[in-house]
Amino acid sequence: MSDALDPVTLEVFRNQLESAAEEMGQVLIRGAYSPNVKERRDCSTALFGREGRMVAQAEHIPVHLGAMPEAVDAVVERDPRPGDAFALNDPFAGGTHLPDVTIVSPLAPRGEILGYAVSRAHHADVGGSTPGSMPAGAREIHQEGLRIPPIRLVREGERDEDLFSLLLANVRGPEERRADLRAQLAANERAERRLDELLDEHGASRVREGFDAVIDYSRERIEGEIDALPDGVYEATDVLEGDGVTDEDVEVHATATVDGSEIEVDFAGTAAQVDGNLNAPPSVARSAVYFVVRCLTDPEIPPNAGCYEPVTVSAPEGCLLNPRPPAAVVGGNVETSQRVTDVVFLALAGAAPERVPAQGQGTMNNLTIGARDGSFTYYETVGGGAGGRAGGDGADGVQVGMTNTLNTPVEALESAYPLCVERYALRPDSGGAGAHRGGLGLERRVRVEAEATVSLLTERRRHPPRGVDGGEPGARGENLIDGEVVAPKTTVDVAPGTVVAVRTPGGGGHGDPDARDPDLRERDRRDGKVTDDR
Repeated sequence: MSDALDPVTLEVFRNQLESAAEEMGQVLIRGAYSPNVKERRDCSTALFGREGRMVAQAEHIPVHLGAMPEAVDAVVERDPRPGDAFALNDPFAGGTHLPDVTIVSPLAPRGEILGYAVSRAHHADVGGSTPGSMPAGAREIHQEGLRIPPIRLVREGERDEDLFSLLLANVRGPEERRADLRAQLAANERAERRLDELLDEHGASRVREGFDAVIDYSRERIEGEIDALPDGVYEATDVLEGDGVTDEDVEVHATATVDGSEIEVDFAGTAAQVDGNLNAPPSVARSAVYFVVRCLTDPEIPPNAGCYEPVTVSAPEGCLLNPRPPAAVVGGNVETSQRVTDVVFLALAGAAPERVPAQGQGTMNNLTIGARDGSFTYYETVGGGAGGRAGGDGADGVQVGMTNTLNTPVEALESAYPLCVERYALRPDSGGAGAHRGGLGLERRVRVEAEATVSLLTERRRHPPRGVDGGEPGARGENLIDGEVVAPKTTVDVAPGTVVAVRTPGGGGHGDPDARDPDLRERDRRDGKVTDDR
């Protein structure tokens, strides 16, 4: 541990930083207008030091947080000044996919830049060829929406209204987008206020020491956890079910090397970048690897740059996880990230089999419904089953892997959009059988009451989530429009009265089903989780 702060002061300071990051998130959520942010909480906030290293984060969306350092690096290259705020979403310049708009603000409450506040939110529309900016058949990034390199949205405390107007002229639902951007700016401003209070309490020199100390502390703890894993080279492969242009499986391959207190994950052997939108920038692959390492070590270690410094991630240029522009990428952030998570878990199961669960649903089940006139855009990721674990069953109807959002409550959805939820329920028999069962998937059935465009980006419709140690796979998912099964990735215009149903995958089972406790079997039947005796 760093000698800069004694243990008690370090713990106090760490909690103050994390509290500031969490408060940023609350300001963003409460200030936003879109149900996607204020209800689903599809957003993330974090604090960074002057050198661009994360010092604290709110416990929000894993795929957002692990990719934030690239956004800060991209802004630092543009000579930020006190009072500035930069907006960006370009996946090839610090972003992940275009709907995730990031605001980066230098923190300089007393004139000197001491760090950066970062807020990232999934905006329900950022332009492009379809409402919701999630077109299933996109072949280039220009079809997916407005591409924003790091630009000064606020310059020395003054918002650039002309730039605001330019951005909002290229999106659907501009007033909602304006409100969400203002909420992000307000979140970053709250961070500067909290940093000013820390300066009053500790002084500038002590604050800078504290930033380094919390990072050093996390790095030392994560290195100890990694060092306890057996050294070795571990490999795994899995596939994505088509890229939205073709139905051919797309391979993701990972080689994880554990060497002392370090882990290296190399994605050589992964498929070349595809014509469709499943390409993912390297920041997304890094986020997935960081998430897995956090899951396999001690989750109580403070989440900051120190957790990631012992982990190296590489992918060949031109492959699925390091594409060349102008590759389409909107599905990479939401779906490819999930498969990368699955593959890295599979690989590192060789090093820590008791810590790796059976596969969860492995998809975000992205459902977007919007009007081409811009009058509404609804976006949802639908939960499913988590994988069974060595110590218990998988959870039912939850988000797994790289997302951590809530659902949109039925009441909020129906009051905000011309939509009616006809069914929202767990899917009996969808969890894989095992000594510890996989969690159940969900069915969400929505009637569209206006002319609209529906886009679906989903996975695990062909290859079910795997069980482990004798456990059975979870049920595959299924998408239906007016009762007819449609492709896992599709965009289609629909008439009023159309019913869209998303049936999500269940989690895989863990252990021999015959070893399941009889009392648990009886409970499963009583609770309606199973309709047979598996």
